[in-house]
Amino acid sequence: MTILTRSSIAAVAAVIVGLTLTSSPFAQNAKPTVSHYAGPREDAPVPRPGLTPKRGRVAVVVTDPQNDFLNPKGVAWGVVGQSVQENHTVENIESLFKVAKSAGVPVFVSPHYYYAHDHQWKFGGALEVLMHNIGMFDRKGALTQEGFAGSGADWLDRYKPYIEDGRTVITSPHKVFGPESNDLILQLRKADISQVILAGMSANLCTESHLRELLEQGFEVVVVTDATAAAKLPGFDGYEAAFVNFRLMASDVWSTAQTVKTLTSLK
Repeated sequence: MTILTRSSIAAVAAVIVGLTLTSSPFAQNAKPTVSHYAGPREDAPVPRPGLTPKRGRVAVVVTDPQNDFLNPKGVAWGVVGQSVQENHTVENIESLFKVAKSAGVPVFVSPHYYYAHDHQWKFGGALEVLMHNIGMFDRKGALTQEGFAGSGADWLDRYKPYIEDGRTVITSPHKVFGPESNDLILQLRKADISQVILAGMSANLCTESHLRELLEQGFEVVVVTDATAAAKLPGFDGYEAAFVNFRLMASDVWSTAQTVKTLTSLK
């Protein structure tokens, strides 16, 4: 009778695990690296379904391309600015707008606005309370443009030619993080869109929440991971938290360069 030592058992276990992973569809479908703002990163050993855009069925969706997130004078810049600069988020979102318009791909913008009555809410989560406390995305009212131009709720100036061209669909505002509180899903359905290329702010909040709901509603979704960013606080990196979930939930994660190349060659 052969007696296995602890080291022998460990060696056998390692071989079994190796064989299991090698024969698993997870291993077969995984890519060696995944696009990350800091450079190629070793990919997770999970399937990567990918997405093949179809003209007439694919759209670009951008969440919160607004001053309070993306302008150095915005109220959230102090916590998101580092991530925005690392990812070149401002420039990359503009590249997505530009290529989508050039390629004839529909663009949908899901903005974040708060009116006076929203400040009367009786309770809220941590960042809901924070946003209200700092006046983030505040507007005078739903039926007035008073004080809107150049405010934290306004678009970044460089995006206005794309968003205000008369062709971009600007949805009603979402109120917390996801599109459950606005008409994005309805607008996409009415446009016969089934594939979404997702970008915008903020990665672990509105962008990820939009990803989750779009998936629940049956859309194919790719996230452009360097066309988003998130808050960085001591011990808490919102971007890294979102990046993991993007990779584990979306059909794929793309860089801006890959997205531009893909849409430029769209038939």
